[in-house]
Amino acid sequence: MNAVVIPSGAALTVPGFWRRALHHRSFMLGAVLTGLLLLAAAVSLVWTPWSPYEMELADKLKPPSGSHWLGTDTYGRDVVSLLLVGARASILVGMIAVGIGLTVGTALGLLAAARRGWIEEAVMRFSDFTLAFPAILSAIMMTAVFGAGIVNAIVAIGIYNIPTFARITRASANAIWSREYVAAARACGKGSFAITMQHVLPNISAVLIVQISIRFAIAILAEAALSYLGLGTQPPQPSWGRMLSEAQTMMFQAPFLAVFPGVAIALAVLGLNLLGDGLRDLLDPRLARAR
Repeated sequence: MNAVVIPSGAALTVPGFWRRALHHRSFMLGAVLTGLLLLAAAVSLVWTPWSPYEMELADKLKPPSGSHWLGTDTYGRDVVSLLLVGARASILVGMIAVGIGLTVGTALGLLAAARRGWIEEAVMRFSDFTLAFPAILSAIMMTAVFGAGIVNAIVAIGIYNIPTFARITRASANAIWSREYVAAARACGKGSFAITMQHVLPNISAVLIVQISIRFAIAILAEAALSYLGLGTQPPQPSWGRMLSEAQTMMFQAPFLAVFPGVAIALAVLGLNLLGDGLRDLLDPRLARAR
């Protein structure tokens, strides 16, 4: 997926932001879908229709009914309960992995823009090297050394996010460093660190917010893929990707087992992408003036 870069003049608080947001279909649809994802994870912390960890083999492969709204899986576990707890796992992986990429990548991008020269070149070459190892490949390598698990999946996805944030931060920060008010700040005796924190970072925050939503969607998709391969979330913790993996052997007996987690993944990724596209439009001052 191509990175979305907003002009450096974008601001988080543009006039009429919420008024325009309420009339922006992509933003509102993305916000609703993302809100449902967060709500499902929050609800699973305090309530699920059935225990997602207890197996009832006598009730396995039951179709949707009044007691089991979406049926049961091959172990007799309630599918709704598995989906709710699986949402929690996806959000956990997404938040930590994107947090790793945001923290490290933004710091490297700001450093490259502030120092330039060989430091900028080193950061960019590091980004190129990191991009050569996709999240799934990195997880496979880490699994071979440390074993499969959600921690290794989070680290692999987080490392994969670093170069994206570093590149976008550097490009956006370079545009800010060329502005007149930065030259004025230099003339007043401010150092690179003070200028970065007071002028550069606040003016590229809109870019980073958009990228957070987009990379969050990619992290959820990557976690599902890793769990599907057995490299991510491990039993007995429910995961949408592992639900798909377990359902593939029952496609003819109980096809609904693959439909529900697949739809959950698709809606979560769609919602976050629509939210990111909407934020890009709303936080871009040129698009704001055009609306």
